[in-house]
Amino acid sequence: MKRIIFVLATIIASYVLNAQVKTPQTSPHSSLTQVVGLTEVTVDYNRPSAKGRIIFGDLVPFGELWRTGANANSTVSFSEDVIINGATVKKGKYALFTTPKADMWEVVFYTDTDNWGTPDVWDANKVAVLVNVNPVALNNAVESLTISIGNLTNDSATIDIAWEKTMASVKFEVPTKKAAMASIEKTLAGPTAGDYYSSGVYLFQSNVDLNKALEYVNKAISMVKPGDDVPFWQLRQKSLIQAKLGDKSGAIATAKLSVAGAEKAKNNDYVKMNNDSIKEWSKK
Repeated sequence: MKRIIFVLATIIASYVLNAQVKTPQTSPHSSLTQVVGLTEVTVDYNRPSAKGRIIFGDLVPFGELWRTGANANSTVSFSEDVIINGATVKKGKYALFTTPKADMWEVVFYTDTDNWGTPDVWDANKVAVLVNVNPVALNNAVESLTISIGNLTNDSATIDIAWEKTMASVKFEVPTKKAAMASIEKTLAGPTAGDYYSSGVYLFQSNVDLNKALEYVNKAISMVKPGDDVPFWQLRQKSLIQAKLGDKSGAIATAKLSVAGAEKAKNNDYVKMNNDSIKEWSKK
């Protein structure tokens, strides 16, 4: 009987320790991702509610740095470099801090995103950009803090911070034309040496079309700039394809070139692999 009671007590204790009470968050977490042109923008923040309180000038004092949300830092991430207020902001994640005032807000993108609230020590060197914006009075009250991406075009958008009856917006520009032109030029220029090489390796390893695999690897090799060495790993793959096609003499000749390149690069693994293959192919 004592043993049964002990077992039951252990089970109950384990359940109590592992149980977690779930209740709604006071300031729920929110995250949104918006593609602007060809740039992905992600906003991550917690949303406090007004609950009948006066927000700006009271709960959020005028002239004081505000975390622009609740709990951990509110952050904005850019997948590409963007332009804010004429300054280039490198792709990456930034904490969003603001200093609200009655007629003007300071909005700061800060490189340190690991603070709980505002930084204990403000470091001006971590300010990626500071923007002064004019707040706009809203007709309808916004109960919960809302940070959104608005005014979308191919080349720009705004980060809109709205709460109570106030909204402040920061415009940013994205490099859509530059990225689109680079993509067009790359595509129209045709496949790169790397594209041909990886395609040839795939066809060889999948045993789909060995002749086409050899054609692609040869194409990659032919694109090496004059005066540059042909990569020894490409020669290695070519020799393997030649051998599998039954061209042992051609495979040996190519493998010897790969050996020379590997020795020059001091890559002993490729030297050994090629020499082992040369010995194997020489026997047949």
